[in-house]
Amino acid sequence: MNDVSEWPTDKLTALRLGRRLVAEVPATRTGRRAFVDITPRQTVRDSEAREQGWAHSDADRAFRLEHWEYDGELIDGFDYDIGAVLVTSAEVADEDELMAMLITWQLGPRRFSYPWNTEDPR
Repeated sequence: MNDVSEWPTDKLTALRLGRRLVAEVPATRTGRRAFVDITPRQTVRDSEAREQGWAHSDADRAFRLEHWEYDGELIDGFDYDIGAVLVTSAEVADEDELMAMLITWQLGPRRFSYPWNTEDPR
């Protein structure tokens, strides 16, 4: 599975630059909201680049995926984490494994957006 062309170019670039992406997914019950986020692993080169005022692009990043569920009434407030539940998480070594895990979780790459374009509280 070497084809990452299913990713919109801007989202794949964001991941390679170490930026988190988020998708809202169905919650397990009424009154809850759920999100899956992809967090690229940061490296020493990322820290060095940040200190110099730029972002390091890396096509060989590892990623952490987390599926969180929140109380829908608290999601907009300071206490959004009260009652929050980590449904599942996974570590993947590269973009191919990321795509395989998304297929397992039945999530397409186009479902993901930048955190500020979602209601994800984190």
